[in-house]
Amino acid sequence: MSNDDATAAALRGLGPLGLAAILIILLAGNISVNKLPVIPAGGILVLVWTWRSRTPWREIGYARPDSWVRAVIVGVLFGAALKIVMKTIVMPLLGAPPVNQAYQFLIGNNDLLPAAVWAMFVAGFSEETVYRGFLFERLQKLFGWTTVARIGIVLVTSLWFAVVHYPGQGLPGVEQAAVVGLVFGGIFARTRSVWMLMCAHTAFDLTALVLIYWNIERDVAQLIFK
Repeated sequence: MSNDDATAAALRGLGPLGLAAILIILLAGNISVNKLPVIPAGGILVLVWTWRSRTPWREIGYARPDSWVRAVIVGVLFGAALKIVMKTIVMPLLGAPPVNQAYQFLIGNNDLLPAAVWAMFVAGFSEETVYRGFLFERLQKLFGWTTVARIGIVLVTSLWFAVVHYPGQGLPGVEQAAVVGLVFGGIFARTRSVWMLMCAHTAFDLTALVLIYWNIERDVAQLIFK
């Protein structure tokens, strides 16, 4: 085995190099400016890891969809609808405040709007690549793909996805990310395709941005539960 082959095998494995790669990718996250992710560091590192470890792209959910158009349309509609459902029903039932205090500085903020829109695409790409594609592949290698293992992987990835939202958004952010993580994780466990979820994640965040920018977040949150 050549040195190149050995490195690829070590990256795919769960030895020191493989575990170090997991840790680096998870800690990299997104590079943010003004609380807005601008560089998808974690997502980029996953792509580098996949290429260097010679892992088939389909194993991180990058398999070609049956229809790109359908993946985009379904993703956008599903993501936007999910955000509205979360805002009007789920989050009020969880006792969350009607507005996301972490991002109130974006209300009517024309100067930051382009950066905010870009940040939504960064999050959609990077977080789905890391928390669905990469982590599912790594945990599947560790635990297998039985029904019990799939449920466990969805729960573990959703928990980690929720925890990383605490520093920026507090408990409401954790609650929202946990629910979204379970929904997206369940879909990924069944489809093993990340493309629709990337579109859904981006649409979810863009819908949230629209509600904040137009200052209608409170009104939408109180549509059902006053």
